[in-house]
Amino acid sequence: MKLIRYFFEYIFIIILFGLMRLLGYKISSEIGCFLGKTFGPFLRSKKIIKNNLIKFDNSLSPEKIKNISKEMWENYGRILAEYPFISSFRKGDLDKYIKIENKEKLDEIKKGQPVVFISAHFSNFELMAMAIEKAGVSLSAIYRPLNNRMVNSIMEPLRKKYICKNQIKKGINGVRESLKFFKQGVSIAIMIDQRVSEGEKINFFNYPAYTTTIPAQFVKKFGCKIQPVHIERYNKINFKITFDEQFIFRENTDNSTISLKLNQWLENKIKKNPSQWIWTHDRWK
Repeated sequence: MKLIRYFFEYIFIIILFGLMRLLGYKISSEIGCFLGKTFGPFLRSKKIIKNNLIKFDNSLSPEKIKNISKEMWENYGRILAEYPFISSFRKGDLDKYIKIENKEKLDEIKKGQPVVFISAHFSNFELMAMAIEKAGVSLSAIYRPLNNRMVNSIMEPLRKKYICKNQIKKGINGVRESLKFFKQGVSIAIMIDQRVSEGEKINFFNYPAYTTTIPAQFVKKFGCKIQPVHIERYNKINFKITFDEQFIFRENTDNSTISLKLNQWLENKIKKNPSQWIWTHDRWK
């Protein structure tokens, strides 16, 4: 049954991407917005989203929870509709839709030691690694392959060609590969908001959540800096990518302290605009 569903998802993505390319970026984003808010709630558990939002802020009214969820699905749909235009973003054809703040930090990184870029699934998160590599920073990105291998066969080559050529699958082997790249002067990029069984339980909005300790491990091994990156959507189809102040820790700082500090950074970004973070992951499972 799952294989049949995966096949139809694969066919749907092929047709959708082809149609979007014909319609253009602006129209496609609006269609994606409609598809997201219409069909998204049927694809993932409303209960998980509601429980996550209550953990985020137990004072939220049912109406506010409904609005955040609706806006999240709209953003989700726009992300899907924007994938066919990743090549255009990479080539610079759509640069007018992206504003980058503190880009000088990338120039410093290019001239110095590699860093660990951290971020999360905000807005169109794919554009962050693309902007970093496009600026000339040697980069490798840790990612989680899609469950649907057929759809993943479309997305993975797209990511390697236009987003970041050094794509590393998450897991123990991925950590080893990341270390190899880092020793060669290649920075790494990692999303710190995914639940990982090999991580540690660190407070996230005052609830323990399995959290990756990879950034902390790199700090302890290499004494490197951590560069946080945030992306937000505005005016529906525009983006602002911000390179925040770097985190600099002493090498003897323990993993839990570093990871908690990064989670707190993530919390602040989510509070700023909760509807642009993806609430469908069972983050506190």
